[in-house]
Amino acid sequence: MGSHFFEDFNPGAVFDTYSRTITEGDHSLFCALVGYHVPLFIDAEYAKKSSYGQRICPSALVMSFSTAMTESLFRSNVIALVSVDNGRFFAPLFLGDTIRTQVEVLSSKPTSDPSRGVVVFRDTVLNQHDKVIFQIEKTVLLRTRVQRI
Repeated sequence: MGSHFFEDFNPGAVFDTYSRTITEGDHSLFCALVGYHVPLFIDAEYAKKSSYGQRICPSALVMSFSTAMTESLFRSNVIALVSVDNGRFFAPLFLGDTIRTQVEVLSSKPTSDPSRGVVVFRDTVLNQHDKVIFQIEKTVLLRTRVQRI
């Protein structure tokens, strides 16, 4: 995927990211970095007794990794993340799962400044079984091909 401009995002278009397997290292470093000490995330024996039967990944890890996976779509053309809305978790993410993010363009509109446009995306995170784990909508301000003089 290359870095796209505002004009490249037409409503209905769908982009797939690369896949990534969530490793023990990813999980442990993330929990340590943000200070998660929730037994369901860090205590294997505790988690075995839960309804999941094993540790699960924190929701913030899912959101962070998904965001990182989508950045290549507009890496050098993003001006700002305007909002995130309607985030919803559908299933747990386990260590060893492989995720990918499907990015759908919901809407796009130019701004009064011809060098910018606003795009609303729906990001859907799927695991290796194509089960939906998480979904969120994000509004992004992007550069257009027309640059200010």
